[in-house]
Amino acid sequence: MATRGSRSEKVKRIFQQFDNNRDGGLNRDEMAALVVAVNPRVKFSDEQINAILDEVFRTYGEFIDGEKGLTYDGLLRTYDDGAGDVDRDFDALGLERYPDENKGASIVSEASSSSIADERVTESQRKQRTTAWAGSPHHEIVFDDTWKLVDELEILLKRLQAKQAKTGKFKSDNFDAYSDAGWSRELGPSAELSEKRVYWEETGHDYGIFVKELGALRSRADGARSREEAFDGQMAIGRVLYEHQLFKEALISFKRSCELQPMDVRPHFRAGNCLYVLGKYKEAKEEFLLALEAAEAGGNQWGYLLPQIYVNLGIALEGEGMVLSACEYYREAAILCPTHFRALKLLGSALFGVGEYRAAAKALEEAIFMKPDYADAHCDLGSALHALGEDERAIEVFQKAIDLKPGHVDALYNLGGLYMDLGRFQRASEMYTRVLAVWPNHWRAQLNKAVSLLGAGETEEAKKALKEALKMTNRVELHDAIYHLKQLQKNKVKSNGGANGEGAFVIVEPSKFKTLGEKTTLRQDLGSAIQIRAFQRITRLSRCNVDLLKKEMNEIDVPVTYSGGGGPQKSIRKPNLEGILRRLLSFLKPETFQGAVKAINERILSVLDETGSGRVDLGMFYAVLAPICNGPPNKRKRIAFDALLWRPVNEGSSQIRKVDAVQYIKWLRAIYVPSHGISEILEVHGETDSSMVSFSEFLTMFDDPDWGFGIMSTLLKLENGDRNRHGRRVCAVCRYPVIGSRFREVKSHFSLCNQCYSEGKVPPSFKQDEYKFKEYGSEAEAMKDKCMYFTLQSHKSP
Repeated sequence: MATRGSRSEKVKRIFQQFDNNRDGGLNRDEMAALVVAVNPRVKFSDEQINAILDEVFRTYGEFIDGEKGLTYDGLLRTYDDGAGDVDRDFDALGLERYPDENKGASIVSEASSSSIADERVTESQRKQRTTAWAGSPHHEIVFDDTWKLVDELEILLKRLQAKQAKTGKFKSDNFDAYSDAGWSRELGPSAELSEKRVYWEETGHDYGIFVKELGALRSRADGARSREEAFDGQMAIGRVLYEHQLFKEALISFKRSCELQPMDVRPHFRAGNCLYVLGKYKEAKEEFLLALEAAEAGGNQWGYLLPQIYVNLGIALEGEGMVLSACEYYREAAILCPTHFRALKLLGSALFGVGEYRAAAKALEEAIFMKPDYADAHCDLGSALHALGEDERAIEVFQKAIDLKPGHVDALYNLGGLYMDLGRFQRASEMYTRVLAVWPNHWRAQLNKAVSLLGAGETEEAKKALKEALKMTNRVELHDAIYHLKQLQKNKVKSNGGANGEGAFVIVEPSKFKTLGEKTTLRQDLGSAIQIRAFQRITRLSRCNVDLLKKEMNEIDVPVTYSGGGGPQKSIRKPNLEGILRRLLSFLKPETFQGAVKAINERILSVLDETGSGRVDLGMFYAVLAPICNGPPNKRKRIAFDALLWRPVNEGSSQIRKVDAVQYIKWLRAIYVPSHGISEILEVHGETDSSMVSFSEFLTMFDDPDWGFGIMSTLLKLENGDRNRHGRRVCAVCRYPVIGSRFREVKSHFSLCNQCYSEGKVPPSFKQDEYKFKEYGSEAEAMKDKCMYFTLQSHKSP
């Protein structure tokens, strides 16, 4: 990091480099040359250059010297305001500092770290120190007495650090610094943002004394001659505390600054930064929104901070799991500052997080174009490319991320997953081994290493890896995996090439699978229901009471809009819809909620938003959600009907239009049973019918096994039985313990689990013209059936 002195010296060298006519100012042509030169990989259009210059000359009008252009002080101010990275620009231009400047820098550094202000310091020295200290973005200290507070605070901090270091209570570690006001830090990749994390002991006697003395400094700031001077003092105190990572104490000063000048953007912005670092994402979001409101009300005065506010607001929203909303603000930041490569990276990562892989890849490629050594962007681009099926290119991109940062855990872990998907199990295990070398307690990496070793045929090594994973976490799936391994060894089943160590199997065509009795589920229906059940688990909608949908409909006020066809709708933008989902799934942790939104966006919103407008018919959304929420089946169907009644076209009536009911069933099947297709619905049910449908008629349409959502009965069976275990019975194909329903073949007496039955897998040793299955929901049912069989046999005996 540049010292306070070297920062201004570098700006002066940059200024001199482009002041071609030596008139002490940078005119539009000279400024344009500077912008292009410090962004060598960006191809600016004339319109972009003019827009940038217009903004600079308008924002820094006070530093424009007639036709000469922007003065040196003006250029320094642009860097102080975060409009560029001094160090990066200096290096990009290939400039070198003057030989005697290092000495000057050390003098300035010493001056800036002096304790109590010396009144004998000359005015020139004072200005030099002020400029140097203010080189850190937005200090903007105005009053001399504030400098006294700052210097005394530095003494208190050094004293506290010395005492805690002596007792071993002062610790430091690496951490990713949160983006700050200056773009010089905001625009840097994560490697540049890593600083030494300081851990202060906040409970000891020494810290108590420090807080007491800090309180006295705050009181002095509040007792200043004017409100402006008090604000200046509190902001400076907060900034120093923030830089020393005393975030709780810094927050107190920033909050006080907000009280002194509520419409100033900076204290809200800095308070938001503190709250984020402290893990209080919701409060951070609120402060950033206040900063945004103040910035927009203040006109061009706060223009330089707007991209920062948008980015940090997006990060705070991601902290809450609100990724769709975060995308909106990252876009705004990228629009305001087209060269803001971190905003583009964050946008790409967020788009990936909601399943919009193509758009994510585009944003990440733009970020990498501007910053080729951006390891995090390469990592996320690799994930997006893998999701798009471009696996070979994804491998190259992941490898680039690892080359840039050999210990990049995410890149190593994700590359391991990609190799697993490709069946390259040995390479996958190598990646997971490297993850564990960096992060020894990464239980998921340990589990995946075991699975990849199993896929590679190294059963003994896989068992060791599984036991290591079990030491890290006691999750039930690990116990099942270990039991599965024992079954494989016991039966000496040859691997069929599956990543889970499946035994050999053959896949039988659907027509050869017969059911015995009405209770046995059809193979095709079970396959679709399993997919819906998996969706319920990912989204946790099976834990969301369907009554909450009704509550939302009663309480939310959505303005009526008109679609291209002219029909009234209560439509809503996806980010606003995300807020509704947050209330419905309020019990989820942020990272789990993010996964739920991704699944809902991919499966539901992508279908409902046919035109790609970013808006969704809210009534139809509620109706589509109702059947898979928690609650009795009849109530789910009733609330789906009520959601259709809630739409403007049916509002105030006890019946819905038949065309709406047909459209609803069409969406329902397209979303949840896509393999069955929807074209036949349109062929059989015309959409010009103007008749109305009552609730009872709606139920008949809904429950129709061929044209409706009759699969719901199978889904309910899975919901009620997917925790059932059948003693020590294992599936004859995958060798895992049978959970849920057990499908027993009545002739050959082998058993299949839900998944293998739905996929038509049978052991190759049982080749038959057809297979007849009987379904058992529990082992008790099987025992009862067995007893009845023996009773019947005994009656038949003479």
